[in-house]
Amino acid sequence: MTVLHITDLEVAINYWRKHAPSTDGVALTPEVQVLAEVYGQMVFRHMVEIHTESLPTQAMAAWQAWYDTTPDTPCIAICSTSQGDDWCKGCGRSFEEVQHWLAYTPMQKRAVWRRITQQGSAWRFTRYIERATQS
Repeated sequence: MTVLHITDLEVAINYWRKHAPSTDGVALTPEVQVLAEVYGQMVFRHMVEIHTESLPTQAMAAWQAWYDTTPDTPCIAICSTSQGDDWCKGCGRSFEEVQHWLAYTPMQKRAVWRRITQQGSAWRFTRYIERATQS
């Protein structure tokens, strides 16, 4: 089973709040409402992950629409796995993750993104972060 992490819901909610703000400042837009209902239930139940099969269709559609706006790969075109490393120094993914990336589901990709972001040790987050923030 694939899962969705609560931080991905938070980011999607904030995306929709910015890109489809409330017209009256009070009512939630449909995307924010369906995502916030799931988020609220997760917080109430002290859950950090939810099985995607249990997401309402509208919440999954709103999450997927946000996901489609994100970069697909953490690659920075400096792949040390092609030189024999088990873990890429550039992006932080394992050789297997790099090799099978295109076959991964969005949830699998987000799990990898979450792990490499938390680790923060790849060049993507150290040596080359300055370039990314300048553009």
